[in-house]
This record gives sequence, C-alpha cells and structure tokens, in this order.
Amino acid sequence: MHEPSASTRELMAENETLRARMAYLLEQAERNHEIMCRHQAFDLQIVGAGSFPDLISTIFRTLPVISELDIVTLSLVDPDADIYTVMHRLGTDFEQFPHLMFCEHAVELGFDMSPERRPRPLLGPYAPAQHCAAFPHPPAGLQSVALVPLLRNTRLIGSLNLGSADPTRFTPQLGTDFVEHMGSIIAICLENVISNEMLKYIGLTDSLTGVYNRRYMDRRLLEEIARARRQGYRLSCMYIDIDHFKRVNDTVGHQGGDDVLREVCGRIKAELRMSDALGRFGGEEFVVLLIDADLESASTVAQRIRASVAAQPVDLSSGERVDVTVSIGVAELAIGPFPAQSIESARDIAIETVAQDLVASADAALYQAKAGGRNKVVTFA
Repeated sequence: MHEPSASTRELMAENETLRARMAYLLEQAERNHEIMCRHQAFDLQIVGAGSFPDLISTIFRTLPVISELDIVTLSLVDPDADIYTVMHRLGTDFEQFPHLMFCEHAVELGFDMSPERRPRPLLGPYAPAQHCAAFPHPPAGLQSVALVPLLRNTRLIGSLNLGSADPTRFTPQLGTDFVEHMGSIIAICLENVISNEMLKYIGLTDSLTGVYNRRYMDRRLLEEIARARRQGYRLSCMYIDIDHFKRVNDTVGHQGGDDVLREVCGRIKAELRMSDALGRFGGEEFVVLLIDADLESASTVAQRIRASVAAQPVDLSSGERVDVTVSIGVAELAIGPFPAQSIESARDIAIETVAQDLVASADAALYQAKAGGRNKVVTFA
C-alpha cells in the first residue's frame, strides 16, 4: 500500500481545514440567524407595548437575555421632569426600574453633540469614573460597554447602555450597525409610548390648573380603596373649597379668578407628597386623596394648606392682589379603625359605595367648616 505523496497530504490537510472552516461558518450563520430571530421577536414585543412600564420592563427583562449581556440600563433626557412626573402620576412604580435614569440635559449622556455630526455609539472598555452615570449599579466584573444614542430625527432623547463581562464584546473597532438599528427601534417605541401616555394624562387633567380632573379622581379613588383594603393602610380624603369665590370673580373678573385657582392649586400641591392626588371637582372645589394617612395626619396637612393659602395675598396677572382663604373637610376611609371581623364584612360592600361615602363624609365636614365661619379645617366625626 503506497503512502500518499506530499502533495496529496497537503491537499488532504487543506480540505480538512476548509471543512473545519465551513463547519465554523455554518455554526456562526445558525447562531446569527437565531440571534436575529430573537431580536425580531424582541422588536415585536416592544412595538406592541401598551404603556410606559410595559415597554421599560420588556427592555430590561428581555434584552439582557437575548443579547447575552450582563447589564442593560436606560437614560432618558427629561429637562423639566415632565416624563417622570406624568409617568409617576399615571402609576409607574420607579422603584421597580433601578436601571432607568433621567437627566436634565442631553450633553450629560457623553456623546459628541457637535451640530455638524450625528451622535454615534461609544464602544470600549468599562471605566468606572467615566461610565458611573450610565451604570450607577454596575455588576461585578463589568469589562466592556456600549453607549447607544437614542435619536428621533436629529434630537437625542436618551441612551441605551449595554454592558458585558467579556472584554472583547464591545471594542472601538467593532461595527455599530446592529446596535444603532436596535437603538432606533427602541427610540421610536419610547417616543410613541411616551406621547400616548402624555395624551392619556392630558385627558385626565384639568386644563386650567393642571391638576387631575374629576374623571381621574373618581377612578383613582376606587383603585386606592381597593389597594388600601388589600395592603391594610389608611386612606384619607380632603374636600377643599375656596371661600367666597364668587366675590373674587365679581371683584377681579374671571381672569383674576383663574389666577386664584392656579395659585391655590400650587399652594395645595406644595404641601402634598408625590403619592397623594389632587383633583379639581368643579368650580372652586378640590379633592385630595392622602395615601397611607390617618385622620390626624390628614388634618395636620389640611391645616398647613389652610395656613399657606391664607398667609399671603395672591398676585394676579393684572398687578392686583387679593386675599384668599379656603375651608377644608377631612374624612378617613371607613374600614380603617374597624375590628378584624368588621373589616371582613366591610369588604363585601361595593367599592363604589365606599368611595361615595368617603367623599360625602369629607364634603359634610367641609359644610361644617363653612358654616363655622370659613377659613377652617373640620374632621368628619
């Protein structure tokens, strides 16, 4: 049996190398196809997100898995805290999203903001001092990062921040087409869902004062009563009325009356927490829901509101000043102080009835405050 010649052996070795190379390329092609399919499914998920929390949770839950990343964070540009405020008021629990950050100015994101250049992704080794804003809670062993600008037309709305324990995962030499495409899809979804949430919020707020309208407060009251029952915390309600408001309108006109309404709202909000809710029930009447607050605590807040409104005259846009006071009735959710067996029976009562009774109790206390001379706080007994 003849041994293969040297040229034959070289040819066989070359074929073996080619087969190995082909197998590697096929394996890579299959892997890339699998990654592409996972990302296409991810794109469909975020496009279908119906709310801001749904979108954010999908990004943080799914993207690290399909992209095999050790951390994903998101930074949003929010100059006047409008996004944060509206999403919070619509029920977003930001404690669930520790990797979501807001910044006041786009320049804080670290991209080249030259007018003649489009911001590009920044890929390279992780540097704690340089990347602390993008990764405030970095995982142990973080080695390389990619900061991907989120652009809508030419406007920078945020940054998608990707991190890996693999030092070769993100290097300055890598192409950025894939992460830029991902960033563009996420940017479009963010802008759409934020716009939709803003429209929803506008539909639930009073156009004159910017506080919630009655429709929102009616819905929020039902939600809070149900939550208070489940979690066992106290819920209190204030009914606030501007004293002699008709006299204000007759004296300084309706424009002056509008100025008074806006200023009184501002003074009320200044005494409330983010978790509380203020709504205009109509005319010069307002309702406040105080979450996890008993009657004594709510009465203390009501006294602060009353004192704040009465402390200084309201400056009108006409240059005039007018003295204003408010009367406030305070009531607590009826099931709060009941013994355990009574609580169980109270849960059988329709939430709508409980809500109506709570507001009616605060209104009855308000009536007593007005009958007692106004500029007073009365708690429902």
